[in-house]
Amino acid sequence: MRILYDSKNEYFKKPFGCLKTDEKCEIKIKIPKNCETLKCYIMIEGSDGFLMQMPLFLDDADEIYEVYKTFFSISHCGLYRYYFKIETKMSAFNLYKYASRDTNIADGAKWQFTCYDKNYNTPDDFKGRVYYQIFPDRFFEGDKSNLDGKLEPYWIHNDKNENPNYLPDEKGEILNNDFFGGNLDGIIKKMDYIKDLGVGVIYLNPIFYAFSNHRYDAADYKKIDPMIGDDLTFKKLCDTAHKNNIKIIIDCAFSHTGSNSIYFDKKNIFGNGAYSDSNSPYKDWYSFSDYPQKYTSWWGIDTLPCVNELNPSFLNYVIFDDDSVVNKWISLGADGIRLDVADELPDEFIAHLKKKLKQIKPDALLMGEVWEDASNKESYGVLRKYFSHSELDSVMNYPYQNAIINFANENISGHNFSDIVMTIAENYPKEVLDCVMTSLSTHDTLRILNALMPEICHLSKDEKAHHKMSEAEYKKALKKEKMCALLQFTLPGSPCIYYGDEAGQEGFEDPFNRRFYPWGKEDLSLIDFYKNLADIKNKTKAFKTGKVDFIFENNKNFAFVREEDSEKYIVVASCDESFCYECKKEDIILLHNADYNEGKLNLSKYSAAIIKA
Repeated sequence: MRILYDSKNEYFKKPFGCLKTDEKCEIKIKIPKNCETLKCYIMIEGSDGFLMQMPLFLDDADEIYEVYKTFFSISHCGLYRYYFKIETKMSAFNLYKYASRDTNIADGAKWQFTCYDKNYNTPDDFKGRVYYQIFPDRFFEGDKSNLDGKLEPYWIHNDKNENPNYLPDEKGEILNNDFFGGNLDGIIKKMDYIKDLGVGVIYLNPIFYAFSNHRYDAADYKKIDPMIGDDLTFKKLCDTAHKNNIKIIIDCAFSHTGSNSIYFDKKNIFGNGAYSDSNSPYKDWYSFSDYPQKYTSWWGIDTLPCVNELNPSFLNYVIFDDDSVVNKWISLGADGIRLDVADELPDEFIAHLKKKLKQIKPDALLMGEVWEDASNKESYGVLRKYFSHSELDSVMNYPYQNAIINFANENISGHNFSDIVMTIAENYPKEVLDCVMTSLSTHDTLRILNALMPEICHLSKDEKAHHKMSEAEYKKALKKEKMCALLQFTLPGSPCIYYGDEAGQEGFEDPFNRRFYPWGKEDLSLIDFYKNLADIKNKTKAFKTGKVDFIFENNKNFAFVREEDSEKYIVVASCDESFCYECKKEDIILLHNADYNEGKLNLSKYSAAIIKA
């Protein structure tokens, strides 16, 4: 007979999930009577060497189990792990976590919780908003931009339907210097479309002056790339968005610059750069092992020299100066910043940036690109403090994205899906969980339609460039995408639509996931489906900030509940050939690939439903 403890169940641990500093936590554990328990302790370990041993006392009993209980609180922010030490008449042993909700003697993992500052608050106005991610060059071309000063060489596609360049040049390099003409004015001109979609936040991939089309190789952090506009266009974009109750978040890559930049200037285009001028004011931003030829670069890519983020000059330039990078763009109207590769930015840098950001605009959002569970993330041997020390308001929620896609592809069970969702809900402070951004596709991943068709992902690069799904393939992928989108919009946090996903756009990995938006060729029924989901998300408090818990899960099906105040909704999803769920017809809010008959909801393969409880 097993000892019972489930950290995800508030009977055993209350409150659920993370703890605020000095918040009282109740722990219960159920031990079989036949163990003849003498003593029981909870052993709490901090990442800084902290160790606390707390006794649990007999609180209740039934015919089979004795219930031991204790209370504790933590006053220091940090990531903590714990297990139990139990002494019986026959032996002494440690009790650990087994799988998601079970226990095991002697062997297993330790449970975790984060203790965070009780004053840690994230901006309420971002919670549950619908995001729309735009790769600026590939969305819409408005009035022509003035290309004076655009870094060369570059070329512009004449046909918006062409593939982005994916073939290496004669030197074997892919320069990413082909453009389609999308610009900030184009986004302004399509603001009505974005608003009608139900979007509340536009997340822009980099807009700074740069050589490449992706612009993660910044040439000047304080200048808009002339291919997409200028400062005035950016301000107009922000003003137009704000008039439509839409916020703007900009993407900033501060771990590296471009080699063709005013700071590094490898080709001596600007003068005064660290590579071409040994007296450059930017020289100490970079790490040279053999000046100037050998220097540290991002993942060994020599066009992306790494910066020393804690260099005082760099900190002043980006954060502290009156005309700093952060100050400029937030003052011009940006409502938040997405930090590219947050794992490669020192905690001190992020903390400084967050403090400055909130001084300029208290309700601004700071989001980090983190691919894994950000609560216990280690990078370069350092445990990150994203949540324990209130560094970030939000992160990109790849764990949910991967779980949704893997469930739809039948790579994981409903049990696995439940475990992933509830583990993130448990490990993230509620303030953060309500702000996380969950995508189905991004500029770094396959388009959702293609991700849902693994049987076609084996193609060569050239085949991927020219592949278009057959009618049968598209129909199957579309059915799966709608199920995925319904889950995306009803799970905790904010859903993010990658431009074109709502229109049925196809695409494999970069650069095929960065094609131009298919204006005039959209799947209008899919757009309507996303509009419906956004409307439900926007008007339903339970889906914005409500608690999440699972009612049931099995191999191919699950149902979870979202609840806030008097609102309560159930979301059901199925990858089974046939699955029935009992409910009242009048309680059905939205059906996908399902029908209702004689008191039962009949779900087919790749189906989902939203039901009022």
